[in-house]
Amino acid sequence: MANTDPSSPAKSPLSSTQAPLTLSFPFLREGSRVWERKPLKSGELPSPLPTKRTRTYSATVRATSGPVFKGVCKSFSRSQGHGFIRPSQGGEDIFVHISDIEGEYVPVEGDEVTYKVCAIPPKNLKHQAVEVVITHLNPGTKHETWSGQIISS
Repeated sequence: MANTDPSSPAKSPLSSTQAPLTLSFPFLREGSRVWERKPLKSGELPSPLPTKRTRTYSATVRATSGPVFKGVCKSFSRSQGHGFIRPSQGGEDIFVHISDIEGEYVPVEGDEVTYKVCAIPPKNLKHQAVEVVITHLNPGTKHETWSGQIISS
């Protein structure tokens, strides 16, 4: 005959003792800070500029496979986290984000640099410098390392 015991596995509905599974997009990975965002203040807009951490894989591949350009650091603000490079071949100044600077020193005005370029979404009309490397420190200026140590060149 049929088993009439309510605690019988054959008659009880499937259930879990764990909390229900909830997914949100983008999916967060344990230990990943890529998708964590600080809450925006009232009236504050999120930055549209892709940084090294938020740039898509395809944009990174396109940027790193491009040619290397030379230029001179026009300005850079460590506190604001960005600056501009004046290309050696002339043209419009190129934006550079703090996360795209490779090496030990914070760039200052007059430093010679090499860089690659990456289009800035959403319209991809402007470019930003990526993989920026200081090739020659501007003589006679004080340079700071990322750790805060100041040296004279």
